[in-house]
Amino acid sequence: MTYHKAVLLTECIEGLNIKPDGIYVDVTFGGGGHSREILKHLVDGKLFAFDRDDDVLENIPNDKKFKLIQTNYKNIKRFLRLEGITKIDGILADLGVSSHQFDVAERGFSFRFEAELDMRMNTSASLSARKVVNEYSEEDLVNLFFKYGEIRISRKVAELIVLARETKEIVTTTDLLEILDGVVPEKKKNQFLSQVFQSIRIEVNQEIESLEQMLIDGVGLLNVGGRFVVLSYHSLEDRLVKNIFKRGNLSGEIKKDF
Repeated sequence: MTYHKAVLLTECIEGLNIKPDGIYVDVTFGGGGHSREILKHLVDGKLFAFDRDDDVLENIPNDKKFKLIQTNYKNIKRFLRLEGITKIDGILADLGVSSHQFDVAERGFSFRFEAELDMRMNTSASLSARKVVNEYSEEDLVNLFFKYGEIRISRKVAELIVLARETKEIVTTTDLLEILDGVVPEKKKNQFLSQVFQSIRIEVNQEIESLEQMLIDGVGLLNVGGRFVVLSYHSLEDRLVKNIFKRGNLSGEIKKDF
């Protein structure tokens, strides 16, 4: 399967300031591009990677210094402890959804393709996009569209969804697009639809709660002088990362590289 080229690869490696015998964690393994580059800089060190998507299994590098842990990265502290690891030298987090997940139509992440509403990063999870749009109360839908999509007409969007599902279940991405057709601003159509789909995806995968837990526990795992490299792509993630790093839970002073 095709994955995007690892983003800001050189900058991430420089930011981690990798020690040959250090212990590092890539909490967003995906296509494995960042992990493979980290491994090139390790001699006696160890790299643990986290990902809950089964599709990444084919990307595992054949390297004794590497281990993939298949779970949500919010569990970083508990699962590293099971490996006998209580302190690490660096963490890399490339946030958001991989281009691979968007490009595989049947995963239901993108409004570009006709597919069942799914959006689960872990395909064995019980909560799907289909369940969100068909079972959440109108008020819950209003809240998630406003909170996760920053959509000004969140109530109108929620009302249309609730009204439509009274007639028939909302099953596919096309079903949802047809419902939204009456409120989509023509000049900002793609942006609006992206915000709606982003809201549902974040809810399905509990992305903000998971990110917060990973950041807090990750900071606590770092050795003195350890590095935490985060790539964020939208304002919700960005604000959360900045707020947690500002308020600390760290001994010493936090220094930014870029």
